[in-house]
Amino acid sequence: MMATPATEYFLGWAPAIVPTVSANQGPDAAETFVRALYAEHGRSVLAYATRLTGDRAAAEDVVQETLVRAWKHADDLDQSKGSVRGWLLTVARNLVTDRARARAARPVEVADVVDRPPVERDHSEAVVNTMVVLGALDQVSPEHREVLVELYYRGRSVAEAAKELGVPPGTVKSRTYYALRAVRAVLAGHNGEVAR
Repeated sequence: MMATPATEYFLGWAPAIVPTVSANQGPDAAETFVRALYAEHGRSVLAYATRLTGDRAAAEDVVQETLVRAWKHADDLDQSKGSVRGWLLTVARNLVTDRARARAARPVEVADVVDRPPVERDHSEAVVNTMVVLGALDQVSPEHREVLVELYYRGRSVAEAAKELGVPPGTVKSRTYYALRAVRAVLAGHNGEVAR
């Protein structure tokens, strides 16, 4: 078996230079090239990216993307054409710069407010309805108003309202019937009380 420059590099037989893709014939030439790049320059690129980002995990992502770009441009990289390490460090710096610009261009994300549920609909209609009903209650007799307040606003039963008002339960039922008719008449625009 004849050793290629890449295998010589990994086995330590060759001097520490990065082989070119053209030196490695075969389907795995670019992969072998990237492995050799990582073996020789990976620590330097990682240290540089860590210094730029201040975050080891983000720096590892930058190194990975740098090596992917080296793999895509493997035919263009050659020691005789310039510094491969310089190219890798430039790509890493550009990636860090691009990420910083992307974060700056993106609007700041706001966390959801946990203590308040989101507004599901406009409550202005409910406010207006409440004001209209309160206005209508002001136009009915005090006895009718008391019954409606006890039953509908305070949520009491007929027996509880009768006890609170000091009247028999039948009277509460009767007043409720006529009170609702009076409120409906006021809301319909009759502005007059229904008898009883």
